[in-house]
Amino acid sequence: MNVIGVDIGGTKIAAGRVNENAAVLASHTIPTRADEGFGVSIEQVWRAIQPLMTPEVEAIGICAPGPLNPKTGVVVNPPNLPGWRDVPLTQLAQERVGLPVRLENDCNAAGLAEARFGAARGFAHVFYAAIGTGIGSGIILDGKIYHGKNGAAGEAGHMTIDYRSDIVCGCGVHGCIEALASGRAVNGNIDEIAIRLAAWLGGIVSLLDPDIIVLGGGVTQTGEELFARLRTKVPDWTVNPYAGMTPIIPAHYESGIVGAAALWL
Repeated sequence: MNVIGVDIGGTKIAAGRVNENAAVLASHTIPTRADEGFGVSIEQVWRAIQPLMTPEVEAIGICAPGPLNPKTGVVVNPPNLPGWRDVPLTQLAQERVGLPVRLENDCNAAGLAEARFGAARGFAHVFYAAIGTGIGSGIILDGKIYHGKNGAAGEAGHMTIDYRSDIVCGCGVHGCIEALASGRAVNGNIDEIAIRLAAWLGGIVSLLDPDIIVLGGGVTQTGEELFARLRTKVPDWTVNPYAGMTPIIPAHYESGIVGAAALWL
């Protein structure tokens, strides 16, 4: 089985043809051209898919920034894709390519890829977060994405760790972890990143008691020093007595291509 995985971002679209073993057989990246509006950027999606279409391709997986509803296949209103409001992307893509299509939040898809094929392979309960200019996350329970009632679960980047903070997140909430610990929030101060992320992840451990925590994104490229500090500090911020045995490790995949493909594989 070959699947085309498409990762739609605010600045670029990465697409690839992936086989049943999650190996990327061919891939390319093109600009999203989001600032030119929906009409232009949706055509870029089709341009990304078309060169990868071969007779072996049986389905398309698409991941995109939220908010979106994977159950209905509708992209609701992502702030970094101007004009993408209530877009029935699954339907549009199926009509365009004539193949089955699934849509998922980008971090949910990335978490699924890590659980099935990547750093968390073999674990049933996985918490995944991408820490870059923002913080996105996905929750995998019993090997499946946890969507919640409305398909909007897993937005752990918008949990507050300081409701008294003067720093207001783009979502409007005071003291969100995204506002306090993303790459743009702390300007590379690794010690402060570790403290704030540890407080947040401690709460995650108290809530979910995951088998493993997988972290990706630009901030984690600082290397083992950050992970070592998190492993030491997270147990101080949770009631869970087993937190020290919860692995905290780097993500295996950098691109969302395999995550999108994993919706079918």
